[in-house]
Amino acid sequence: MTALRIGNASGFYGDRFDAMREMLTDGPLDVLTGDYLAELTMLILARDRLKDPGAGYARTFPRQLEECLGLARERGVKVVTNAGGLNPAGLADAVRELAGRLGIPVRVAHVEGDDLTAGHPGALAAHAYLGGFGIAACLRAGADVVVTGRVTDAALVTGPAAAHFGWGPAEYDRLAGAVVAGHVLECGAQATGGNYAFFRDGDVRRPGFPLAELHADGSSVVTKHPGTGGFVDTGTVTAQLLYETGGARYAGPDVTARLDTVTLTPDGPDRVRITGVRGEPPPPALKVGVNRLGGFRGEVVFVLTGLDIEAKAALVREQLEPALGKVADVRWDLVRTDRPDAPTEETASALLRLVARDADQRAVGRALSGAAVELALAGYPGFHLLAPPGKGDPYGVFEDAYVPQGAVGHVAVLPDGRRVPVPPPPHTAALTGVPEPPLPEPLPPGPVRNAPLGRIAGARSGDKGGDANVGVWVRSDGAWRWLAHELTADRFRELIPEARDLPVTRHTLPGLRALNFVVEGLLGEGAAARARFDPQAKALGEWLRARHLDIPEVLL
Repeated sequence: MTALRIGNASGFYGDRFDAMREMLTDGPLDVLTGDYLAELTMLILARDRLKDPGAGYARTFPRQLEECLGLARERGVKVVTNAGGLNPAGLADAVRELAGRLGIPVRVAHVEGDDLTAGHPGALAAHAYLGGFGIAACLRAGADVVVTGRVTDAALVTGPAAAHFGWGPAEYDRLAGAVVAGHVLECGAQATGGNYAFFRDGDVRRPGFPLAELHADGSSVVTKHPGTGGFVDTGTVTAQLLYETGGARYAGPDVTARLDTVTLTPDGPDRVRITGVRGEPPPPALKVGVNRLGGFRGEVVFVLTGLDIEAKAALVREQLEPALGKVADVRWDLVRTDRPDAPTEETASALLRLVARDADQRAVGRALSGAAVELALAGYPGFHLLAPPGKGDPYGVFEDAYVPQGAVGHVAVLPDGRRVPVPPPPHTAALTGVPEPPLPEPLPPGPVRNAPLGRIAGARSGDKGGDANVGVWVRSDGAWRWLAHELTADRFRELIPEARDLPVTRHTLPGLRALNFVVEGLLGEGAAARARFDPQAKALGEWLRARHLDIPEVLL
């Protein structure tokens, strides 16, 4: 059977609008996916739905489809997307209305059953992460466009692959291979040089979007359309494989993929072959993402210029103390962006950031902003703010919950309106860790030089609820022999002081020459709570790469 070519045109809600058209016109495809959902996105869509019960889906998707539906139809490309968010039926109806208006005969189906909000009192949204077999049922019934709500990102690939190759739910190795390919594709240009540690290895000014050529045995080749920007190599694929993962077992609703079995092989220019992926039965429980309103958040950024920076910061804190006395959560951060004898005013200035959170909007809104503005002529010399204080914005709290696989009413709503239940997997297995693999022989002693870790190692980091993960990899066996022994969990805590008092777990993936660190609780109540300067830990890996260690000179 010929390979199935699956491309991706969106990695998040707000990604490049033209990517859908580019993926349809720049080369052949069988399926085009669009990933629009993240933990934070679900909160945004839930707030949209509070204002309009007919909302709750990614509004950019119909606008993209308006200029691309005809192209997809002409080229025989199926479109599969989770842009349905909290309202997949509503988006499916919108697509039908659009197709009718354009006079394009397409069959639209959708997947539902993920919405468990009613069972979580007080939640704005609670949605189970479904697998790909609902998508597969829709495609087997002849759907041209399949809309889902909260499925796993990789399900956008496993569903079409299962439908095309006729895979059943117990074909774990094949499904795991598709999960790995789907995980590489899900974040769009991150697989083609975007957000890549070694970005200077190619032209990444406008990276193309990735595609995967999937085969019946579950193997795949990750590539991109010829002539598009960016590049694909084992490094870009490794970086994305490590993104927002944990240990060697990468669990999903259909299968648990073993990341420690992945083999990456160059397969020509901008082509990386993925083979050897092993799969195991999925865990017995489905993850449920629960979003709640946590309260209200106010922020003020004071600009401190010139001399006596710390004394100026102390004065502001003392002056605002009466207004903050009853606020539940107050955080001050002094960011020393100033330089001595600076040639410009901006480089002579530091930023003092105040974040206040409370259940009472007034406490972090008018009361806080009024107290800050009143200091304009009565504060430190040179007083000014980066922006006027706001009225106090709502913030969200994300938490994980779990329900048995069989407790969710996973349903494929076919193009003819028939509702087909999707059964839970026939077998499950409790998720456990794997024994740590043996480490390579350490490098022999030799001269070292104090240098940034990033001189020899790449990294990519991200968020999972309140936890952060940092994947670190190297590109030679010698560097791996050093990294595997040097960068322990304790060494990580030394290099990242914010993690010093937090649980840090190191996972070793020798086949990728990689270490994956999970830092529990670094992000507090999740990205929507915005409790940290970098609330999604996107740059945590780059901070780690900038830290200095004694690195063997033979590696530099």
